[in-house]
Amino acid sequence: MSNTTIEIQQTNQLPAGYKQTAVGIIPEDWEVKPLGEVSKVIMGQSPDSKNYFDYEIGLPLLQGNADIKERKSIKRIWTNQITKICEENDIIMSVRAPVGTIALASFKSCIGRGICSIQNNNLIVKQFLYSYLEKFETNWARLSQGSTFESISSDDIRSLKIPIPPLPEQQKIAEILSTWDNAIDNCKKIIKKLKKRNKGLAQQLLAGETRVSGFVDSWKMKELSECLAYTPREIDKPKESFLALGIRSHGKGVFHKPNFEPSAIAMEKLYEVKENDLIVNITFAWEQAVAIVSKEDEGGLVSHRFPTYTFKIDKASPAFFRYFILEKRFKFLLELISPGGAGRNRVMSKTDFLKLELKLPSVQEQNAIANILDNATNELKQYEQKLANLQLQKKGLMQQLLTGKVRVKI
Repeated sequence: MSNTTIEIQQTNQLPAGYKQTAVGIIPEDWEVKPLGEVSKVIMGQSPDSKNYFDYEIGLPLLQGNADIKERKSIKRIWTNQITKICEENDIIMSVRAPVGTIALASFKSCIGRGICSIQNNNLIVKQFLYSYLEKFETNWARLSQGSTFESISSDDIRSLKIPIPPLPEQQKIAEILSTWDNAIDNCKKIIKKLKKRNKGLAQQLLAGETRVSGFVDSWKMKELSECLAYTPREIDKPKESFLALGIRSHGKGVFHKPNFEPSAIAMEKLYEVKENDLIVNITFAWEQAVAIVSKEDEGGLVSHRFPTYTFKIDKASPAFFRYFILEKRFKFLLELISPGGAGRNRVMSKTDFLKLELKLPSVQEQNAIANILDNATNELKQYEQKLANLQLQKKGLMQQLLTGKVRVKI
């Protein structure tokens, strides 16, 4: 067989060497079989709660979608209480909402009612089957049952039609896709390490525990009013739709509400933001709803509950504060000036905000720290983009290889 791509046209005539089947157009030498014929499907069964024991002996209990994604045990049970088991490297799949999430079991486990185990036989290569089920993942929702709690039955799973190439071709397809899987896993590991490194680097640099080479002057306590100036830019509410902005809690940044209708807001005065403004949601400041405005946010409008501040560039760097405001100690300070109960009763005092005292380096060292953290962030973003590209490439390969549109050399 060659590496030729078969272009299947939307006509009544099938391409030479292809046939129409229940799973679509596939090569003539491929078969179609229900999953139940090429694998053993074991539906999970959770033990009674009285059988849970918080001991280190026994087997991990996997119960649902979250366990599959994290591949970790939530509870442990005695081995003599086990009813259903998946072996290490079995294919495991969530059968309750959300259905269809799959993984290879990292360890021998007891499986609860939210999971099934799929063990292949000698008619199909495990990695080929895994890849097909991964490709089919988003389609399980069509088969799910129950209006309030979606699930799929054992009959649904066992009757799923699988296109089956000859074993040598299955093995070759599995090898190709495994190459991408390995690259994706390696990229994920690097991203995880970089996130951990960047977090530690930020904590050390922003607290002055690690100094930038060439800077020796002591950090000084400063009121925030020395670094920022309250800068409201009041305008009349537009008569036509406009870009409204909000701020996510937990340092998640600014979000857009495009084509916002003036009738949706009662206030007649709004405020314009500009790049490098520091903006706070005074209602949820205690939850770290604070951000630095980016170029993409410029021109957006906010209400009086989102005061804006500009930086005094001889004292403070917006690039530095973009990281500084995400630190736990800054959140702690915002909590202190947001008295009251929970939620909307905890309104930040704008007066107290500018009185906050911070230990800061010179603006030159601020910029040097920001440059280091920017480089670290950009490196992380490059690997995140690489991961996205690899996942997209794999998705395209799966579509071609698992349907026989591209044949592989054996």
